[in-house]
Amino acid sequence: MTEMDADLYPDYEDDDDGESDEDSDDLYVGQLEASMSSENQYYSQADKRAHHNALERKRRDHIKDSFTNLHNSVPVLQGQKASRAQILHKSAEYITVMKKRTNDARLYISDLIRTNNTLESERK
Repeated sequence: MTEMDADLYPDYEDDDDGESDEDSDDLYVGQLEASMSSENQYYSQADKRAHHNALERKRRDHIKDSFTNLHNSVPVLQGQKASRAQILHKSAEYITVMKKRTNDARLYISDLIRTNNTLESERK
C-alpha cells in the first residue's frame, strides 16, 4: 500500500502475499498513482473514488481467486459448483478428516517403531 493509500484508507490492510493479480488492475492502479503526483496534497474526489474502486476490485479479485483455490483443494468439491458457504463448510470438514488421518498415521508409525524395536531386541 502506498503512502497515499495509507492516508486515504487507514483501516485497510494490504493482504498482498506476493501472488501477481491481473495485470490490468495493477496497470490501472499504477496509472492512477502516476496521475496523482506526490507533490499534490489535494486529490480530487473523483481520483480518490477511482483509486479506492481499483483497490476494492483488486481485493475482491484476490478473495475470488482464494475461494477458487480452496474449492480446487477439496476433493469432495471437485467437478461441482458450490457456494462460498459450502466451500468453507466442506473445507473445514476436510481439514478435520485430514487431521484425524494424520494423527492415526502417526500412532500407527509409533506402534511400528515399538514393534520393530521389540523384534530387534529379541533377535540379539
